[in-house]
Amino acid sequence: MAERQGQTAQDALLTRIGQTVMLHHGGDREEARRRFLDLWAEVAEDGDPLHRCTLAHYLADTQDDPFDELAWDLRALTAAEEQKGSREVRALYPSLHLNLAADYAKLGRPEAARTHLRRARGAVAVLADDRYGNDLRAVIRRMELQLGDERE
Repeated sequence: MAERQGQTAQDALLTRIGQTVMLHHGGDREEARRRFLDLWAEVAEDGDPLHRCTLAHYLADTQDDPFDELAWDLRALTAAEEQKGSREVRALYPSLHLNLAADYAKLGRPEAARTHLRRARGAVAVLADDRYGNDLRAVIRRMELQLGDERE
């Protein structure tokens, strides 16, 4: 019974995260950031790593300051590292590293950007040959061209 209640609470949290993502994609960045921060306070630093990873990953996208965006993306990667072996987390690595590559590029740190871009490229093999996987592969390719990090 307790396990079922825990699963229901996790499902409810994932639903709330999804609703906030839709709010953000709908253009209300400030409200999305506020709601993500409220969810972050609920999950806390010692909460489920997948929830922390997901929240930090999306919170990064709501930041105005590139250093804040980098900090949240690093939190997402740190949380992912806690559950490195899980299938859900493996599927997040390409996007996590791609976001870090973009962060470092914005901050004028091309070598760090290239490092994370190579990690994104290496991790993308776990993704299916579907719209999401193909979109990420295309973004990686565009960033490779932008950063001059061609495949050898």
